[in-house]
Amino acid sequence: MDALPSNIEIYKKGEGVVGVSYADVSGGALWIELLHESLKRGLAPRSWTDYLYLSVGGTLSVGGVSGQTFKYGPQVSNVLQLDVVTGKGKLVTCTPTKSPELFFAVLGGLGQFGIITRARILLQDAPEKVKWVRAFYDDFDAFTRDQELLISMPELVDYVEGFVVLNEQFLHSSSTAFPTHLHFTPEFHSNGSSRAFYCIEFAVHDDGLKNASTEEVVEEIARRLSHLPSHLYRAEVSYYDFLNRVRMEEMSLRGVGLWEVPHPWLNMFVPKSGLKAFRDLLLESISPDEFAGPVLLYPLLRDKWDTNTSAVLPEAAEGAAEDERVLYIVGVLRSANPASCTAECLRDLLRLNRGIADAASAPGIGAKQYIPHHPSPSHWREHFGRRWERLAARKARFDPLGILAPGHGIFPRISSASSSSL
Repeated sequence: MDALPSNIEIYKKGEGVVGVSYADVSGGALWIELLHESLKRGLAPRSWTDYLYLSVGGTLSVGGVSGQTFKYGPQVSNVLQLDVVTGKGKLVTCTPTKSPELFFAVLGGLGQFGIITRARILLQDAPEKVKWVRAFYDDFDAFTRDQELLISMPELVDYVEGFVVLNEQFLHSSSTAFPTHLHFTPEFHSNGSSRAFYCIEFAVHDDGLKNASTEEVVEEIARRLSHLPSHLYRAEVSYYDFLNRVRMEEMSLRGVGLWEVPHPWLNMFVPKSGLKAFRDLLLESISPDEFAGPVLLYPLLRDKWDTNTSAVLPEAAEGAAEDERVLYIVGVLRSANPASCTAECLRDLLRLNRGIADAASAPGIGAKQYIPHHPSPSHWREHFGRRWERLAARKARFDPLGILAPGHGIFPRISSASSSSL
């Protein structure tokens, strides 16, 4: 074991207390710090978020998703052990078999049951390089069909995401975060029409162990896709640069003072059966000419999520076909420039998000918010649905006074005067 900064300890398979590679890391450490230190041992976590300057404890409290989620599950599915301070002030070490109720409650629990002070994160061998590929579409059905084809090939594909191209200006902005030296300038010649295009982004790791080269693998995959002719772009980058790709956008926006601006975001888990209706709702609700930021849209697999955690996914429709194991995450990641969007404008955007979320949560689409925000306890009850009773029981057990994360408005605080019977 190496002595490392940031309270991170890395164990290769055979060195630690379990027979896998893992990292013991403080809850306040950033994922970028864990990446730096694990790469020194040729290792890395399996599951990521797109932006790495987030705390380990923070993302484990919501879920933690990115393009690897279809293959390895979210970050909450890649944790071996947690140290947690409960609302009763107790420090508890928990695992799936030791204090499992607390372990699963905290994962995706929005900070309601305990504060993660330390986490044991599963690691794997890290590749040195990545083939990073983008393919463009003008047909939504072909776009989603190919995304689902890609996630059906986990032996070849290591990452799958996608985004909606609302306007060509977006393609030439820093938000695309594709290496600038590649002259990534796709042109669609839409002649001012409001037609949306779509982009699939996938990656193949070069781990030096495959029988075929990564380029041959990409060619094999590309032959099976139905993208627009001459609209497939590829790059080879280091694994570190690929994972840290959003940092390019951040530095660019910081340079022009547009990083630390309001971000009225909306993230939704959408069942496959409701995806086209959600796409239509979204495109009817936003103005492509005025929208600034990416709209992410890519598939996940329901069976990669442990239903014991507190994270909430949309319910599969009763009697749904096998392909309903697929659901999508849609991220409407808008930026609001204060120079053009006043406080009232920002309130309007938040009201718009609320309207979209409410409409999408209704029967017919059946979506659920990811990183949820709701205006009332009744909305929270609806959000958790049939899991509400389990959530309330966990709250009563681990934080009976409602001390933790009261700002969400899920549970009321209980005064000390009424707590004597607890």
